[in-house]
Amino acid sequence: MLIDYSKVKQIYIVCGKTDMRKSIDGLASVIQDHYNMDVFENGLFLFCGGSRNKYKALYWEDDGFIMLYKRLEKGVIQWPRTKEEVRKITQQELRWLLEGLKMDQPKAIKKVKPGYFN
Repeated sequence: MLIDYSKVKQIYIVCGKTDMRKSIDGLASVIQDHYNMDVFENGLFLFCGGSRNKYKALYWEDDGFIMLYKRLEKGVIQWPRTKEEVRKITQQELRWLLEGLKMDQPKAIKKVKPGYFN
């Protein structure tokens, strides 16, 4: 079964490198023990290895975990490496990331909150 990303409430990426040999339990442990987050919330957690051509996604679905694994045959993912943190991202940032683009697109039109027009 594939995850319907539009129904996922939270999307998180684990910045930096993750040991891609980790299984579901190992990745869930990283989220719970290292970052003190609830892996059972309606969240999708993404991990990337050192070569940046592979990523894993971990998602809890009511009766068990789903783990997705993808290896790119050409190209690399523009994965943030600057900090060891979990970063919450938007659906659009996820699409950019998985299309090989940087999540921070400086030319993208930013959303504006009402009342802040100049």
